[in-house]
Amino acid sequence: MRAMIQLADVEAARRRIASHIRRTPLLDAGPLSGGVAGSRLILKLENLQVTGSFKVRGATNKVLMLPPAQTARGLVTASGGNHGLGVAFAGRLAGAPVTIYLPANVPPAKAAKLERWGARVVRAGDVWDDANEAALAAARREGAEYVHPFADPAVIAGQGTSGLEILADAPQTELAVVAIGGGGLIAGVAVALKGRRPDLRIVGVEPVGAPTLHESLRAGAVIELPAVTTAANTLAPRRSHETNFEIIRKIYQRRGDKKGGEVRRKGGLPSRETAKGERDQEASRATGGDGGSSSLESPPVGPMRTSPACSLSKDRASASSPIRYHAEGGACVSLAPCGD
Repeated sequence: MRAMIQLADVEAARRRIASHIRRTPLLDAGPLSGGVAGSRLILKLENLQVTGSFKVRGATNKVLMLPPAQTARGLVTASGGNHGLGVAFAGRLAGAPVTIYLPANVPPAKAAKLERWGARVVRAGDVWDDANEAALAAARREGAEYVHPFADPAVIAGQGTSGLEILADAPQTELAVVAIGGGGLIAGVAVALKGRRPDLRIVGVEPVGAPTLHESLRAGAVIELPAVTTAANTLAPRRSHETNFEIIRKIYQRRGDKKGGEVRRKGGLPSRETAKGERDQEASRATGGDGGSSSLESPPVGPMRTSPACSLSKDRASASSPIRYHAEGGACVSLAPCGD
């Protein structure tokens, strides 16, 4: 598969995984408080996937593309939990043994869930990057197939299938807001949405405590953060990858900085990442400071329409843990933490 995936790759992934994953519904959350008249919030409920996350899309697409002889040697990955569950599910489909390397910041409940799916769990390091080094070494040592959580073209194409579903079910969508961890979801969704609708605007949101792609775009190359400080462990790699960066750089431009925000922790996940000044109508700027979220935005093609319908591709639809983002024109999008 080409390193820079195309719309055709996402469409092929959709056909490949259709009988194995759920086509999740959209939820029309209604008019937007403080938004332009006629604007509406539409949520993509990927929390209803079989493993509770969009991650199963990419993992299943990757594993189904492997020769049976390779899957028989086993699957290995590093994960904050959600990708690991996707690989465990895909491994069960293929009849392959699965080993998941988890960093110390993954809650025990997620580790137990992985084991219930039949995966062997190994703890390694403090953050995802540490666990990933251990997983890569194990894959080389054992001859197993390493399944990258965000930098594999097959995984990216699989994640992009959620974007195709958004356009099929809500063709009126004008703005999509997508959470960023390593960049697999937003890369795949961007290829799908821009491939079908070049005029559609896409906003990517990542924690200020792990602004991996925000800082990489600022530097013009993939950089490694010295540390991550966000409570959202599944959105917190220190480094993205050239594969994701090139896709995103081609489609996006960075749109400045906006200060303020806070991060609170609840039940092992961030309870809120919300920009201060909720009535601010200019959300084309990325938040900065010690908390909040940073954003990446693709430039609109042609004039911006004043009554955007918003779609969201996301992992968890918990009302108790929103990320609130105010888009240009006053459209409000509430996000839930997702990724890894």
